Amino acid sequence: MPKILLIQGPNMSYLGRRQPELYGKTSAAELDAMLREHAQVNGYELTIFYTHSESAAIERLYRAVEEGFDGLVMNPAAFLFAGHALRDCLRAVPLPYIEVHMTNIEKRGLRSILAETGVGLIAGFGVQSYLLGLEAMLEHLKHRGRVRATSDRPGHPADAGRGDGRQASGAAAAKRTMASGVARKSRRLGSEAARREAPRAG
Repeated sequence: MPKILLIQGPNMSYLGRRQPELYGKTSAAELDAMLREHAQVNGYELTIFYTHSESAAIERLYRAVEEGFDGLVMNPAAFLFAGHALRDCLRAVPLPYIEVHMTNIEKRGLRSILAETGVGLIAGFGVQSYLLGLEAMLEHLKHRGRVRATSDRPGHPADAGRGDGRQASGAAAAKRTMASGVARKSRRLGSEAARREAPRAG
């Protein structure tokens, strides 16, 4: 079962009361319940961590690596402005990262300094941004798992034998085709020579 960590940055615990014209009226508790239900239905383990502190977010990330988490989804909130230490941490940890924002940060003239470390960024869909981010992480982990399974699979001798057999069969067929073509060409040339040597009718 995949393990995904969701980090909520500064002031996100105040959802539902914080600028509802931007962030809506869904509370943090309601959002958490929605996301945990999504995890249960889709078969993955979700841990949600709220913090107003960049150092706490960094400590949680390093701990997540030790705990065997597979991916990170994060709304960095105000960390997007100057979270340089957090960015260094994201570069260091072996966790794929998807960044989410409830509002369209580009429309608001904001730029995340953390986004460059991520697999992708989803913004502007309210609470749906979280669901989209989690869905994207699940797909990313599935794809990465398929790639690893293919690259890590040792070649089986029987597979190699079957491959050699197909190559040998193809080579033999090519030789037969070439020999047949040469024979036809020889017969045609011989026939043309015989016609040239035969006396012509007057």
